[in-house]
Amino acid sequence: MENDNLEKMFKRLGGSFDIEEPAPGHEARFLEKMNAAQGVVQMYPKKINWWKPLSIAASVLVLCTIGLGIYTGEATTEEKVAEISPEVSKTEFYFANLIEQQVRELESKSSPETEKIIADTMTQLKKLETNYGQLEEDLLNGGNSKFILSAMITNFQTRIDLLQDVLDQIETIQTLKDYNDENITI
Repeated sequence: MENDNLEKMFKRLGGSFDIEEPAPGHEARFLEKMNAAQGVVQMYPKKINWWKPLSIAASVLVLCTIGLGIYTGEATTEEKVAEISPEVSKTEFYFANLIEQQVRELESKSSPETEKIIADTMTQLKKLETNYGQLEEDLLNGGNSKFILSAMITNFQTRIDLLQDVLDQIETIQTLKDYNDENITI
């Protein structure tokens, strides 16, 4: 019977229910009026919380800075040289792979007898690489390109010859070590 009364009431009130949400800040205004009516005084005014919008803005700024840095980054020396002379880039790739292969072979043959010669060779290679970097800078600064390109190729050939000579010396050292005959003198 009570259910019948409730159903009649809902049918009679149907469509007149308040389904609207209160305006933003309604709760704060309500509590303020209630506190004022009861005589409650708030000592500290309510602070606006700025950390969320500021952290979002900072994140967006960091992402934009990184994005601009990636897309507008200055070209490396190798890229600039490749723009001037694409053949140099191809030649450099070929020679660099060859040199890297010989360096790995040299390091694989390291032993107490060959340690000093390998260390000296690596020092000489570093000097030649530094000289090559200077040649790249000279080429970018508009020097005599034919002369500089020739010097760059000579630098690579010098490194390859140095590595080949050292590998031959190490081979000789290992052969003499393996051949333990007292009649052979070095």
